[in-house]
Amino acid sequence: MADFIRVQEKEEKNHRIKTYIAKMNGGGHAPSRTNFADAATGAFGGLICIFVLLCLTNYTGAPWLMASLGGSCVLVFVVWNAPLSQPRNIIGGHFISAVIGLSMYSLLGSGIVSISLGVGLTIFCMALSGVIHPPAGANPIIIILGGYGWSYLVMPVLIGALIIVVFGLLINNLRETRKYPMFW
Repeated sequence: MADFIRVQEKEEKNHRIKTYIAKMNGGGHAPSRTNFADAATGAFGGLICIFVLLCLTNYTGAPWLMASLGGSCVLVFVVWNAPLSQPRNIIGGHFISAVIGLSMYSLLGSGIVSISLGVGLTIFCMALSGVIHPPAGANPIIIILGGYGWSYLVMPVLIGALIIVVFGLLINNLRETRKYPMFW
Protein backbone atom coordinates (compact mmCIF):
# COMPACT_ATOMS: atom_id res chain seq x y z
CA MET A 1 0.00 0.00 0.00
CA ALA A 2 2.84 2.39 0.89
CA ASP A 3 4.49 1.69 -2.48
CA PHE A 4 1.22 2.49 -4.27
CA ILE A 5 0.97 5.84 -2.45
CA ARG A 6 4.60 6.71 -3.28
CA VAL A 7 4.06 5.89 -6.95
CA GLN A 8 0.86 7.95 -7.02
CA GLU A 9 2.59 10.93 -5.32
CA LYS A 10 5.47 10.70 -7.82
CA GLU A 11 3.05 10.66 -10.77
CA GLU A 12 1.20 13.64 -9.32
CA LYS A 13 4.47 15.54 -8.88
CA ASN A 14 5.52 14.74 -12.46
CA HIS A 15 2.13 15.92 -13.73
CA ARG A 16 2.50 19.26 -11.87
CA ILE A 17 5.99 19.75 -13.32
CA LYS A 18 4.81 18.96 -16.87
CA THR A 19 1.84 21.32 -16.47
CA TYR A 20 4.13 24.06 -15.17
CA ILE A 21 6.56 23.68 -18.08
CA ALA A 22 3.70 23.51 -20.62
CA LYS A 23 2.63 27.02 -19.57
CA MET A 24 5.90 28.31 -21.00
CA ASN A 25 4.96 27.25 -24.55
CA GLY A 26 2.80 30.32 -24.99
CA GLY A 27 0.22 29.45 -27.60
CA GLY A 28 -1.25 32.87 -28.23
CA HIS A 29 -0.56 35.15 -31.15
CA ALA A 30 1.72 38.17 -31.03
CA PRO A 31 -0.16 41.43 -31.56
CA SER A 32 0.10 42.96 -34.99
CA ARG A 33 2.35 45.90 -35.67
CA THR A 34 1.05 49.39 -35.18
CA ASN A 35 0.05 51.46 -38.17
CA PHE A 36 2.16 54.22 -39.71
CA ALA A 37 0.16 57.10 -38.15
CA ASP A 38 0.44 55.65 -34.64
CA ALA A 39 4.16 54.98 -35.09
CA ALA A 40 4.70 58.54 -36.37
CA THR A 41 2.69 60.03 -33.49
CA GLY A 42 4.75 57.97 -31.07
CA ALA A 43 8.02 59.13 -32.59
CA PHE A 44 6.91 62.76 -32.65
CA GLY A 45 5.64 62.70 -29.07
CA GLY A 46 8.79 61.05 -27.75
CA LEU A 47 11.00 63.41 -29.74
CA ILE A 48 9.22 66.51 -28.41
CA CYS A 49 9.19 65.36 -24.76
CA ILE A 50 12.83 64.33 -24.66
CA PHE A 51 13.87 67.44 -26.63
CA VAL A 52 12.06 69.72 -24.14
CA LEU A 53 13.55 67.92 -21.13
CA LEU A 54 17.05 68.11 -22.62
CA CYS A 55 16.64 71.80 -23.49
CA LEU A 56 15.54 72.50 -19.91
CA THR A 57 18.57 70.55 -18.64
CA ASN A 58 20.94 72.53 -20.89
CA TYR A 59 19.30 75.85 -20.04
CA THR A 60 19.18 75.41 -16.25
CA GLY A 61 22.08 73.04 -15.62
CA ALA A 62 19.74 70.92 -13.48
CA PRO A 63 18.77 67.34 -14.39
CA TRP A 64 15.34 67.32 -16.03
CA LEU A 65 15.74 63.95 -17.70
CA MET A 66 16.21 60.37 -16.54
CA ALA A 67 16.26 57.20 -18.63
CA SER A 68 12.92 55.80 -17.47
CA LEU A 69 11.08 58.82 -18.89
CA GLY A 70 11.95 57.54 -22.37
CA GLY A 71 9.99 54.38 -21.62
CA SER A 72 7.09 56.48 -20.37
CA CYS A 73 7.04 58.27 -23.74
CA VAL A 74 6.69 54.93 -25.55
CA LEU A 75 3.62 54.07 -23.49
CA VAL A 76 2.00 57.52 -23.65
CA PHE A 77 2.40 57.99 -27.39
CA VAL A 78 2.18 54.46 -28.81
CA VAL A 79 -0.24 52.67 -26.46
CA TRP A 80 -1.97 55.77 -25.13
CA ASN A 81 -5.18 53.85 -24.41
CA ALA A 82 -3.58 51.19 -22.16
CA PRO A 83 -4.16 51.42 -18.40
CA LEU A 84 -0.39 51.58 -17.80
CA SER A 85 -0.21 54.74 -19.95
CA GLN A 86 -2.73 56.85 -18.08
CA PRO A 87 -1.73 59.98 -16.09
CA ARG A 88 -2.36 58.46 -12.65
CA ASN A 89 -0.12 55.51 -13.53
CA ILE A 90 2.65 57.68 -14.95
CA ILE A 91 2.75 60.19 -12.12
CA GLY A 92 1.86 57.76 -9.33
CA GLY A 93 4.22 55.04 -10.57
CA HIS A 94 7.16 57.40 -10.90
CA PHE A 95 6.41 58.98 -7.51
CA ILE A 96 6.14 55.68 -5.63
CA SER A 97 9.22 54.19 -7.24
CA ALA A 98 11.31 57.30 -6.62
CA VAL A 99 10.28 57.49 -2.95
CA ILE A 100 11.20 53.83 -2.53
CA GLY A 101 14.51 54.24 -4.38
CA LEU A 102 15.44 57.29 -2.32
CA SER A 103 14.44 55.53 0.90
CA MET A 104 16.47 52.44 0.10
CA TYR A 105 19.49 54.56 -0.78
CA SER A 106 19.11 56.59 2.43
CA LEU A 107 18.72 53.50 4.60
CA LEU A 108 20.93 50.90 2.93
CA GLY A 109 23.28 52.70 0.56
CA SER A 110 23.97 51.46 -2.94
CA GLY A 111 24.47 47.74 -2.44
CA ILE A 112 22.87 44.69 -3.99
CA VAL A 113 20.24 44.40 -1.25
CA SER A 114 19.22 48.05 -1.56
CA ILE A 115 18.71 47.89 -5.32
CA SER A 116 16.97 44.51 -5.28
CA LEU A 117 14.71 45.46 -2.40
CA GLY A 118 13.99 48.82 -4.06
CA VAL A 119 12.77 47.20 -7.29
CA GLY A 120 10.80 44.50 -5.46
CA LEU A 121 9.07 47.02 -3.18
CA THR A 122 8.36 49.27 -6.14
CA ILE A 123 6.59 46.47 -8.00
CA PHE A 124 4.64 45.51 -4.87
CA CYS A 125 3.57 49.07 -4.03
CA MET A 126 2.66 50.05 -7.60
CA ALA A 127 0.58 46.88 -7.98
CA LEU A 128 -1.11 47.26 -4.60
CA SER A 129 -1.95 50.93 -5.18
CA GLY A 130 -3.15 50.40 -8.76
CA VAL A 131 -0.63 52.72 -10.43
CA ILE A 132 1.51 50.24 -12.36
CA HIS A 133 3.86 51.95 -14.78
CA PRO A 134 6.66 49.62 -16.00
CA PRO A 135 9.26 52.28 -16.87
CA ALA A 136 9.06 53.52 -13.27
CA GLY A 137 10.35 50.13 -12.15
CA ALA A 138 13.79 51.35 -13.24
CA ASN A 139 13.74 54.39 -10.96
CA PRO A 140 15.16 52.71 -7.85
CA ILE A 141 18.08 51.41 -9.92
CA ILE A 142 18.69 54.85 -11.47
CA ILE A 143 18.42 56.64 -8.12
CA ILE A 144 20.48 54.21 -6.07
CA LEU A 145 23.28 53.77 -8.62
CA GLY A 146 23.34 57.52 -9.21
CA GLY A 147 23.43 58.30 -5.49
CA TYR A 148 20.74 60.95 -5.85
CA GLY A 149 19.21 62.95 -2.98
CA TRP A 150 15.62 63.76 -2.15
CA SER A 151 15.48 66.74 -4.53
CA TYR A 152 15.55 64.16 -7.36
CA LEU A 153 11.95 63.31 -6.42
CA VAL A 154 10.76 66.71 -7.63
CA MET A 155 13.14 67.16 -10.52
CA PRO A 156 13.41 65.18 -12.72
CA VAL A 157 10.93 62.56 -11.45
CA LEU A 158 7.67 64.45 -10.82
CA ILE A 159 8.25 67.37 -13.16
CA GLY A 160 9.43 65.02 -15.92
CA ALA A 161 6.36 62.81 -15.49
CA LEU A 162 4.08 65.88 -15.54
CA ILE A 163 5.72 67.20 -18.72
CA ILE A 164 5.13 63.86 -20.44
CA VAL A 165 1.49 63.83 -19.34
CA VAL A 166 0.96 67.42 -20.58
CA PHE A 167 2.48 66.64 -23.98
CA GLY A 168 0.50 63.40 -24.02
CA LEU A 169 -2.69 65.42 -23.63
CA LEU A 170 -1.71 67.91 -26.33
CA ILE A 171 -0.26 65.55 -28.95
CA ASN A 172 -2.51 62.51 -28.59
CA ASN A 173 -5.68 64.57 -28.79
CA LEU A 174 -4.59 66.20 -32.06
CA ARG A 175 -5.56 62.92 -33.71
CA GLU A 176 -9.30 62.38 -34.24
CA THR A 177 -8.94 58.67 -33.53
CA ARG A 178 -7.39 59.19 -30.10
CA LYS A 179 -8.77 60.23 -26.73
CA TYR A 180 -6.24 60.73 -23.98
CA PRO A 181 -6.55 60.11 -21.12
CA MET A 182 -8.93 57.20 -20.92
CA PHE A 183 -9.23 57.93 -17.16
CA TRP A 184 -7.57 60.09 -14.54
